[in-house]
Amino acid sequence: MLPRPMTHHASRPLAVALLCTALGACNTVDRLSQIGATPALSAIEDPTAQAGYKPVRLPMPEVQPVSYAPNSLWRTGSRAFFKDQRAARIGDLVTVKVNVTDKANLNNETKRSRSNAEGFGLPNAFGLEKNAGVAAAGIAADKLLNATSTSSSDGAGSVQRNETVTTSVAAIVTQILPNGNLVVEGKQEIRINFEVRELIVAGVVRPEDIESDNTIESTKIAQARIAYGGRGQISDVQQPRYGQQLVDVILPF
Repeated sequence: MLPRPMTHHASRPLAVALLCTALGACNTVDRLSQIGATPALSAIEDPTAQAGYKPVRLPMPEVQPVSYAPNSLWRTGSRAFFKDQRAARIGDLVTVKVNVTDKANLNNETKRSRSNAEGFGLPNAFGLEKNAGVAAAGIAADKLLNATSTSSSDGAGSVQRNETVTTSVAAIVTQILPNGNLVVEGKQEIRINFEVRELIVAGVVRPEDIESDNTIESTKIAQARIAYGGRGQISDVQQPRYGQQLVDVILPF
């Protein structure tokens, strides 16, 4: 009997395996060629010519016409020379100094105890207490019913938390509220090997709280939203698998 020809679906895993093997061999040869040599730097390239490049769109202030005063070398509206350099318009940048020190130590303990006793007797029951059958059964008329109950509860809870985040991130002014307060938002991503660390800061600040060096403390941000986390191979290992998370949500026990 002739062997069955390999179908398209069956040949796909084989092609993938061969491709991975070829790529691994190329990587091995490339690493062997670099033994004893310093790592080569990448060539300077045009970022806009790279695949997947997308232009950045951010909120910008309204364009103001440029005008020059007579007999002056300085144009009106310049952002330098004696002008306040703190963020004040849409699109301006402000440095947020994140300093979060959160420490909590809570202890709670509750105790409760209760004891009850009930007794019921029928000394005279129409003379039946003298019945021979009742006496033979050993039933005492004054102790027909006796009930006791005891319950106790003891609960204790403890919360200990100590978190510290200290860093700086540049935020951009995205909106100016009617009262003059500024809505800022900033995001920072740092990739180290196969792990990306993200820092997100957003909130409302007063222009008066911005320091002369165009910085502001995170504690002076109203409606502050500060997120610090990561994504990548290490974060994936630390998280339960999707199936386990699904089971934890569905199972009532």
